[in-house]
Amino acid sequence: MRHLLALLLIFVAGVVNGQTAFVSGIVKNESGRPIELATISLSSEPNGTNTDPKGSYRIEVPADKRIVLNFSFVTSETQKVSLKLKAGEEHKLDIVLKSRANSMKEVVKRGQKTANEAGSVYILDPKHLNEIAGPGEGLVSAIKSLVGSRNELTSQYTVRGGNYDENLVYVNDFEIYRPFLVRSGQQEGLSFVNSDLVSNVNFSLGGFQAKYGDKMSSVLDVTYKRPTGFAGTAMLSLLGANLSLEGASKNQKFTYLVGLRQKSNQYFLQSQATKGVYNPSFTDFQADINYRFNPRWELEMIGNYARNRFSLTPEESVTTFGVIDQAYQLRVFYNGGEIDQFDTRFGGLSLTHRPSDRLKLKLLVSGFQSNEKETYDISGEYLLGALETDLGKSNFGQIKYAIGTGIIQNFARNYLKVNTGTVAHRGSYDLGKHTLLWGIDASTTQIDDRLHQWQRRDSAGYTQPYNPDVLTMQSYLDSKADFTYARYSGFLQDNFKLGSDTNYVNISAGVRFLYSNLNQELDISPRLQATYRPKGRKDVLLKAAIGMYVQPPMYREMRAFDGSLNYQLKSQKSMHYLLGAEQNFKWGDRPLRVTLEGYYKNLTDLVPYVYEDVRIRYSGRNNSNGYAYGAELRLYGDLVKDATSWVSIGLMKSEEDLTDDKVVFKDQQGQDSAIIYPGYSPRPTDQRVMVGVFLQDYLPHNKNFKVNLNLLYASGIPFYTPENSRYGQIIRLPDYKRVDIGFSALLLDAARKERPRYSFFSNLKSVWASLEVFNLLGIQNTLSYSYIQDQTSGKGFAVPNRLTSRLLNVKLIVRF
Repeated sequence: MRHLLALLLIFVAGVVNGQTAFVSGIVKNESGRPIELATISLSSEPNGTNTDPKGSYRIEVPADKRIVLNFSFVTSETQKVSLKLKAGEEHKLDIVLKSRANSMKEVVKRGQKTANEAGSVYILDPKHLNEIAGPGEGLVSAIKSLVGSRNELTSQYTVRGGNYDENLVYVNDFEIYRPFLVRSGQQEGLSFVNSDLVSNVNFSLGGFQAKYGDKMSSVLDVTYKRPTGFAGTAMLSLLGANLSLEGASKNQKFTYLVGLRQKSNQYFLQSQATKGVYNPSFTDFQADINYRFNPRWELEMIGNYARNRFSLTPEESVTTFGVIDQAYQLRVFYNGGEIDQFDTRFGGLSLTHRPSDRLKLKLLVSGFQSNEKETYDISGEYLLGALETDLGKSNFGQIKYAIGTGIIQNFARNYLKVNTGTVAHRGSYDLGKHTLLWGIDASTTQIDDRLHQWQRRDSAGYTQPYNPDVLTMQSYLDSKADFTYARYSGFLQDNFKLGSDTNYVNISAGVRFLYSNLNQELDISPRLQATYRPKGRKDVLLKAAIGMYVQPPMYREMRAFDGSLNYQLKSQKSMHYLLGAEQNFKWGDRPLRVTLEGYYKNLTDLVPYVYEDVRIRYSGRNNSNGYAYGAELRLYGDLVKDATSWVSIGLMKSEEDLTDDKVVFKDQQGQDSAIIYPGYSPRPTDQRVMVGVFLQDYLPHNKNFKVNLNLLYASGIPFYTPENSRYGQIIRLPDYKRVDIGFSALLLDAARKERPRYSFFSNLKSVWASLEVFNLLGIQNTLSYSYIQDQTSGKGFAVPNRLTSRLLNVKLIVRF
């Protein structure tokens, strides 16, 4: 009996063994390096095996039926292989996994957008960022071309009626901040995002998902590279230099990115109307380090230090303005100077744990510090005169008589220290048809501010505003603030799909909460996005979004025009409504995509503001409600084969109603005779028309010689000052028109057989040389106005402050 049982067990074991097969091989990356700890699993089973340090694997699989093997790694795209093996078969299968960065580039190049993205989300190809001609960095120039811009000196941008402070920026899930005291584009350093380190850029213009934070206009979500081997990029131009390095260990566990940038606008600023000694120096260092302990645990450290210095000793400025038959000239002779310092530090640490293939948990800790000093003491003696406009006169174009003289003295000693610390958690769980996302944040911010600045004006020996009894200043601010506040926020979001693979709706539904212990306000923000792919129309996508977006007050919003702080200031609120459609098509063999979007924003509890160059000065009160609506049409793709271009056209209107403004008319006895409430007036960002065009081309049959053209047009926006009321005659800045062009030549290419054989050149992948012409047409664009009041005649003159003129730049880019 025992012998019979033993034979039966042997038989059963043999049958079981005969119903399986084995798959083995090596998993490598695109550089041919073996990948350690890559995961190989069956689609039908959660468990699998991992590769060894040599990239080798061996897995047992069912025989005599169709199976699907999944090959995955944290920095690579998952690859699926379908097999059907015989019982006992040994199958050899080597796999090459593509990096996620390269995969994303191919998706963007085809003009496609990820199907699970809803709202107004656009994916920018990092490969083309540094090819865009313009004085700004590549990513900044691309965004400005999409949304419009009126100032080439700044890296800030406005989106759909919002201002600079209404835009969120994330890098690898960390929220990024910018300096507070920067007053002009001349002082502004480099943007945080280093284009050389980027692998993926998602830019949302509104209606964004609940997983993103609490701002009212846009989200720039940037993902840095995950290198698979050593590489680098070096750039040298008349405006600065960049160096970036990347690398990975042999087993791919350890990866690093390092970027160093130096920028000097000295050459660029010499083209401005104010002549003098400019000494700007902006330095930025970044590092992103990742270590993957095993397939379940991963650690990331990211750090940034920005050292920005700006000094100016102005000498003279000459500004001519007016019309053909009534022209004026303002000549100013300066005395004094300006010295500014903006130092920012950012550090972040994240720990990611994947308990299973479906569950992902992430802990983030970050800190931001800003130490800012703005000091200047500049006096300017001016002469305002009328110009001779008669072509027949010998003094044509010269001052024929003086209108007024005076002195304007500006003084500031402003010091600000900001420290922000954040602890956050992010999680996701794949339920199959549903994907749950959640997060919670706790942050604390410490502010130490010392503000002391004033302006004195003198005209014909009289101080303005004139008072025979008291010496008055045109403006005077003197305040101190030292306080700390905390904020708590979180979200819950569900992404799911309804329908079949050929006729479906992707939906993202979520809600956020935000609480501040400063004003003890609790805000709840529900958000919903949906995309619909009609049956049989893979080339068409319809989308809609609705949601509440709140913006808690930062220090800038709390500080009023007089320097006082409103600690009880409430969050500004914006209700977004968005409808859109996109279609992918081909023009011959060239892939193109066209999008059309319409939106409406209902704005409440607004804090009115005015622009002072790039600095925003707020009223410090929630005394305004408003709206913004518009439509945008965009065309992306290869207008020229293998050369990505785009055209962006936008129409928009934005107005607000100050709830406590009024005009009181007096009778002859001085009594109130009538009160008029002005109602709605244009917001400072009421830019009605925007056109942005980026075109690329190359010589026929030779792609080594390229040209790119960047065109921007933006209609005039209202110009307000803190002293002026919103009602009455509205002054708009002239339309902004700018054309930048760049010519590039490929001097060395690793793919060429005739490349130099010298050892130095053998390590280079490519060398590009570029010649750029900024402001090709030499158009004098106006940034703002300065008001000159003549005490003798009582007349006022709006003198334009103009931006840069035509300028040449030479650039060399080396990749190795």
